[in-house]
Amino acid sequence: MTTIDRLDSWKEAGVITDAQHATLSEIVRRDRFSLFVELNALLYIGVVSVVAGLGWTFRDYVTSLGDAAILSILGLLMAVSFGYCFVRGPSYSNDEVESPYFAFDYILYFACLVLAATLAFIETRFELFHGWDTHLLIAALVFGVLAYRFDNRFVLSLALSTLAGYLGLKLGFDTLDIDVYLQLGANAVLLATVSGVFDDDTGWGYLAVLLILSALSIYLGIRFRKFAFVAYGTLFGYAGLSIKVLDAAGDAIFAMVYFVITGSIVVFALVVVARTFGRDE
Repeated sequence: MTTIDRLDSWKEAGVITDAQHATLSEIVRRDRFSLFVELNALLYIGVVSVVAGLGWTFRDYVTSLGDAAILSILGLLMAVSFGYCFVRGPSYSNDEVESPYFAFDYILYFACLVLAATLAFIETRFELFHGWDTHLLIAALVFGVLAYRFDNRFVLSLALSTLAGYLGLKLGFDTLDIDVYLQLGANAVLLATVSGVFDDDTGWGYLAVLLILSALSIYLGIRFRKFAFVAYGTLFGYAGLSIKVLDAAGDAIFAMVYFVITGSIVVFALVVVARTFGRDE
């Protein structure tokens, strides 16, 4: 009797479940296993690292390279990456459209990050937009259009985080320029983590990371008197936790009661913290 036969008999006898049988059978047969999550993580890290490297290089060598050379490089990168996406990408549809292959999303994400870097460079060097709020609003609108054009969750999170940065400036969280980058970074990371909570296989892991990041955002927001980060940590953490709670419950009445009670608690807590910040200042 082979190992597969034994596994079949164990499954029929109820010793192991169907899922356990399938997993053990794949190991015995030495079937291929998916590296989808690992490859996506590597691509994401690679894209962000490349763009960060470009920004670091241009910052340190702007004098020797010159504005024209830097803008030419950024323009070429955008033309190639955006051109590739529009030529090789799927046609627009009102229904959900799958990416042609998993690397396509990261090419589009790379193009958007290069666009953001280009706009930031133009504003830093020439002050063309006369303020970071206009720059962020333009970027948010472009990212939003691209996100819905290509049904891309990464770009949508980038659009929302950029819009949050714009609103942060308009609401008065603009005492330091670095706040813009901190708010963009916090929103981008938290939104990307929330999007992972929807995944059936790795959702709980993403939720754990999200709760840690949310707690850190709340702590640092209180520590450095930045209410925006307290709000980000609270709202994103609440959203991620709610996704899993409601998914496990699967009941409409429970969902209504849950949002009425917990939503009220969250709003009340934020109002109390906001008033505390106001009194201290």
